[in-house]
Amino acid sequence: MIKDLYDYLAKPDKTIGEHVEDLIFRANILRKLGYIKDIHIYNLLIQACKGHDLGKANKEFLKRILNPKLHFDETKEISHNILSVYYLDKNEFDENTDDYLIVACCILFHHDYCNEPLVIKTRTSQINSLLIPEYNQKPSRRMLKNICNNYLKKQETIIVKGLLHRCDYSASGNYEIEYPNDFLEAGLAQMMNEWQKKKKDSCWNELQEFCIENREENIIALAPTGMGKTEAGLLWIGNHKGFFILPIRTAINAIYDRIKNQILKDEKLEERLGLLHSESLSYYGNHVGQEMDILDYRNRGQALSLPLNISTLDQLFDFVFKYKGYEMKLATLAYSKIVIDEIQMYDAEMLAYLIYGLRRIHELGGEIAIVTATLPPFIKKLLRDKNIGNIEFKECDFTNDLKRHSVKVIDESICEDDIIQCYNQNIKEGKGNKILVVCNTIKKAQKMYDQIKEKNETLNSHVLHSRFDREDRKNLENEIKEFGKTYNEQNEIDIQNGIWIATSIVEVSLDIDFDYLFTELTDLNGLFQRMGRCNRKGVKQLDGYNCFVYCDGSDIKQGQKGFLDSVFYEQSKKALKTVDGILEESQKTKLINDYFTYDDIRSSDYMRQFKDTFDWISELDIGDFEKDEIKMRNIFTKSIVPKIVYDQNKDEIVLLEERQTLISKKLKDSNIEQKERENLFRERIEIQERLRDFIVQIPYYEYHKYYKKVYQTYGTVNISKYEHIDIMNCQYDIKGFYPLNYENIGEDAMMF
Repeated sequence: MIKDLYDYLAKPDKTIGEHVEDLIFRANILRKLGYIKDIHIYNLLIQACKGHDLGKANKEFLKRILNPKLHFDETKEISHNILSVYYLDKNEFDENTDDYLIVACCILFHHDYCNEPLVIKTRTSQINSLLIPEYNQKPSRRMLKNICNNYLKKQETIIVKGLLHRCDYSASGNYEIEYPNDFLEAGLAQMMNEWQKKKKDSCWNELQEFCIENREENIIALAPTGMGKTEAGLLWIGNHKGFFILPIRTAINAIYDRIKNQILKDEKLEERLGLLHSESLSYYGNHVGQEMDILDYRNRGQALSLPLNISTLDQLFDFVFKYKGYEMKLATLAYSKIVIDEIQMYDAEMLAYLIYGLRRIHELGGEIAIVTATLPPFIKKLLRDKNIGNIEFKECDFTNDLKRHSVKVIDESICEDDIIQCYNQNIKEGKGNKILVVCNTIKKAQKMYDQIKEKNETLNSHVLHSRFDREDRKNLENEIKEFGKTYNEQNEIDIQNGIWIATSIVEVSLDIDFDYLFTELTDLNGLFQRMGRCNRKGVKQLDGYNCFVYCDGSDIKQGQKGFLDSVFYEQSKKALKTVDGILEESQKTKLINDYFTYDDIRSSDYMRQFKDTFDWISELDIGDFEKDEIKMRNIFTKSIVPKIVYDQNKDEIVLLEERQTLISKKLKDSNIEQKERENLFRERIEIQERLRDFIVQIPYYEYHKYYKKVYQTYGTVNISKYEHIDIMNCQYDIKGFYPLNYENIGEDAMMF
C-alpha cells in the first residue's frame, strides 16, 4: 500500500518512486564495487532509500513543487524527512525493532532543515493534518523519542545514514556515486615495465613488496627518503578506493603530477584521480587540458566520487567535529584505504584530529597505512593505546645504513661568519658549494640574509620563506629546485656556488639537494627533515662535516611566546650530545626511538595540548558545530597585498577586476550557450587566480599592529564578490614582506 505514495512528485520532473529507483541503483553500484560487504547493512540501506522521501506526499509540498515562486513556509509545512518516518512500515522489518529504528533514524535526520525532535514534540496536530491518514503508521511517542535520543550514535546508523546521503546527493545531483578503481595495479605494473626497459634489474624493493603482501592489514612502514614511499602507498591501495593524505600542499601537488603523468598517462583523469585541497581548482586550471571541465572535475572530487584522491587532512577529517551530515564522509572513508605520510609533521592539535578520525574510520571497517621516514615512539603509542587510537598495526622498518650526513653540533647562535668562511673555502678548493641555511623564524632568516650581504655583497645569496606573494614564491621555489638539483645535463654531480637562507618550508615540499646545511635546532624530526635536503641522494663525498646544527635555544617556548616546545627541544639537544661526525640513517631512527618515548615527552606542552584536543573532540555531540564554522587549522594569518606590489601591477589589476565584473554580468544572461558559459567560468577562475598571485600571508598580530599605528587605508583588491584583500603599506623587496619601522611589539612566532 505504501508504494502508492511513489506516484507523488519528489521533484518537478520526477516521482518519489523514480527518485527511489535512482537511489537504489547507486546503492547497487556500491555493492557491486565491494564497498558494502555486509548484506545486513545493504538491506538497511535499501529500506532507507525506499522510505526517505515518502513524506513529500503531502499537499503543501505538492503546491510548492508545482509553483517555483513558492518557498518553504514553516507555519504551513513540515519538513518531509519528519513526515517520512510516519509512513515507514514496521512490518517491512520482520519484527526486528532495532532495524526499524535504525532506518527510521536515518530517514528522520537525512536533512537538517529544523530541530526534528522539537517539531515532533510540539507540532503533532500539524503533522497529522499533512499526513495521508490511510498511510500513517502512527509510531508511538515513546518510539519517536527513542529514535531521536538513542540511535544517531550507533555504528550501523552512522554507516547507513552516511551511505544514504551519498546515494541521495548523487541521485539528486545526477552524478556518478563512484567510479571504479580498475586501473591502479595495471598502471603501476606498466610503470615498472618502463623502468625495466631502462634498467633490466629494476623491481619493487622490500618496502614495496611488504605493502603488496599486506594489503589487507593496517601497516606502519618506516623508510628513508628515496625508497619509493609514494609507490609503496599506491601498491598497498591497489585496485581499491584510496586516499593519500599529506600535510603540505606542494607535496600533494607533486604526487598528483607523478600519478597523472607516470601512472595514468593523463588517461581518463577526470574519472580516476582527484586533488583535494583549498587551491585544487587553481591547480587544475594550470595543469589539465583546456578540453576538461575543471569545475565538474573539482566537484567530482569534493563529492568523493573519484577512486584515488590526494588530499590535505582538513579536506577529509572535518567529520571529527560531528556536524550534521558528517556521516557521509566517515562512511566513505570506512570502505576506503587511507595512506598517511609524514604523520610526525602535524602539530598537537592536528595530530589529535587525525588519530581520533583514524580511530572512527578503523571502528567502521576502514584500513590504514602509515608510510613515513620517521615515527616517534610516542605517536606509535597514541595510535595503539586502547583509550586513544585503539588500532593494531603490522610494522616494519626499512631504515638503511646509508651515510649521507656528517654532523657538527654547536652550542651557540647560528653565525654568518661560519657560513661565509665555508663558502669561501669551498671556492678555493673547487668543491660543491651549495649551502642551505635554515632558520626557525622568518625574522631570523631575513636578518641572516642582511648580515651575509653586509659582510660580502657579491655573494650569490637568496632568501625563501612564506611571506612572499604567490608569484614570487613560485619563482623562488623554481629557482631553488633548479639550483639544488643533484645532477647536471651530463648526468654528473652538479657543482654551483650559492647560499639559500630559508625556513622550515624547505623541510618536505621541495626536492632539493645541497652540499652543506647550516641550521638552527628545532625538534629532532624537523632537524632530520632539514638534513634530508643536504646530500639527499647520498652520492656526494663525505670528506668532513656537511651539517652544522646550532643549539642556543632562543626559540624555546616560554609560556605563550616562541614556538619550540621546551621538552621536545631539550630531548633533541640531549640526543645530539651523542653525535659528532657521520650519522647513518639507522642511527637517526635510534635517536628518535631512544629520546622520544611517551614517558620522555608526557609532561610537554605538546602532549597537554594533544590530550585536551582529543578529549574535547571525543566529547562533542552531533550538531554542536555547523559545517561552515569548522576550521581545522588555527587562523593566525591575514591576507594582504603590499602597496608596492599593487602600485607596480595596478594597471593589470584594474583591468582584471573590470573584466571580472563584465564576466559576472554575462553569466547572468540565461540565453548564452553552455560552451560559452563554461569558457567564461574558466576565464573567471583564471582571473581570480592571477589576482591571488599578488597576495601575501602575514601574521594577524602584524596586521593588527599596523592598523593601530597607521590609520591610512589604500583600498582593496577584489578577488570575487565575497573576497576583498586589503592593500597594506609595508616593506616588500627581495627579502619578502616585513613591517614598516614602527615600534615592534609582536613576537615572530611564524616558523614557516
